Amino acid sequence: MQQLIEARLARFQAAEDPLVRTLADVEGAVPQALLEKLAGCQPAAVLLGLIERDTGLNVLFTQRSPHLSAHAGQVSFPGGRLEASDAGPVEAALREAAEEIGLQPASVRVVGRLNSFQTVTGFLINPVVGFIDAAFQACPDAAEVEAVFEVPLSFLLDPKNVSVGYRERMGVRFRIYEFHYEGRHIWGATASILMNFKDVINR
Repeated sequence: MQQLIEARLARFQAAEDPLVRTLADVEGAVPQALLEKLAGCQPAAVLLGLIERDTGLNVLFTQRSPHLSAHAGQVSFPGGRLEASDAGPVEAALREAAEEIGLQPASVRVVGRLNSFQTVTGFLINPVVGFIDAAFQACPDAAEVEAVFEVPLSFLLDPKNVSVGYRERMGVRFRIYEFHYEGRHIWGATASILMNFKDVINR
């Protein structure tokens, strides 16, 4: 599976403007206030980390602290905003993973990128894909991360395990994807990134 993922990511070409994809999930007319919000998105990066286990590949997730100002308590990938000192999304994703869960860059083999994703909360997320050393032991920063957990990639790739729902933000109804695994609810930008990853792998 690792070779397949690397081969597919090596051939991957980014799709259209992320704004187009975001608006494709909007039902009805798009208000001007939403367009203005999306126009000012701040660049961010996340690490979609894959770990080889005896049962196959797992995907690494974090449960964000309930005290954070943005996306509190939600399931996400390690990541955060790009800083001026970051050379780009890859460096930002690895830096944030080190800060949030103690994952050192030397323990990650980056193999590619996915489509950028805009959120209505004001971020332009750049997903980075990498394989994590199986010996890695998470050491989460309690101020940012409540828990670190893994989900089998086979579960996430199975169409039976994803559902479509709807959420309202800024007076607009958005289509979202959702996964439920052992009491964890994976949705929003994280689930959309997983869907893009599935499309790349299955292409």
